[in-house]
Amino acid sequence: MLKIKEAVIVEGKYDKIKLWGLIDAPIIETNGFRIFNDKEKRNLIRRIADKRGVLIMTDSDSAGFIIRNFLKGNVAKETIKHCYIPEIKGKEKRKAQPSCQGLLGVEGVTDDVILQAVRRSGATVLGEETKPVHAEITKQTLYELGLSGGENAKQLRTRLLQSQNLPVYMTANAMVSALNCLFTKEELKKEMETLKSK
Repeated sequence: MLKIKEAVIVEGKYDKIKLWGLIDAPIIETNGFRIFNDKEKRNLIRRIADKRGVLIMTDSDSAGFIIRNFLKGNVAKETIKHCYIPEIKGKEKRKAQPSCQGLLGVEGVTDDVILQAVRRSGATVLGEETKPVHAEITKQTLYELGLSGGENAKQLRTRLLQSQNLPVYMTANAMVSALNCLFTKEELKKEMETLKSK
């Protein structure tokens, strides 16, 4: 079980149940889109973020990104860390049908996937030496590597995101945040060289 400093923000109760046996930290549900109208819950998340920081762990579908972006606008930027669950096709056991995008959410991925994602996020794992996450990859880096502003930027971005099992519809800011969790600037350059040579 990982004991982390930050409180974890998830979408719903099944996500919370999934994390109970994996992460020792407060786990707060947004109750999906209800967070948009729940002023008290937003105030609670803001207070917790100011006190200990928050780790946002939403599903990798478009709804998860809408909730993540909404929270980013309601909590001080320096108090947030982002945990990205990879895009994995499938259906949760409790559901009769897969989600509209056919992706597993937090509740449906394996324990190892969650633990790896938490470690990559830069969350403060208590009792372990945590490698700090340096924001060395910027929007300028994306431009320099041909991931924005160029002729084939969109296709290259899509190939990179797919190779990392990340949602292809990430905004530039979300992509920078996720890439800083996964790569140093030098590692990203090497990854792009490999992608371009294929």
